[in-house]
Amino acid sequence: MLTEFDTSLPSVRQVQNLIKETSQVEVKLSTGDVISGKILWQDLQCMLVQDSSGQKVTIWKQAIAYIKPLG
Repeated sequence: MLTEFDTSLPSVRQVQNLIKETSQVEVKLSTGDVISGKILWQDLQCMLVQDSSGQKVTIWKQAIAYIKPLG
């Protein structure tokens, strides 16, 4: 089992860049729900997204269909 990020993976680097740049993103879930906001952090299983109203949503990575940078 992985215990730390594999920063050689482009997907890990991309999300880390989105966090660092505080980019607005659209996260589409496998349920069809769409969450827009900024990714505040990620760990091996989850990420936290804060929307424009300040609400924070923890998202399990296995539920993500895609992440799209906005703007």
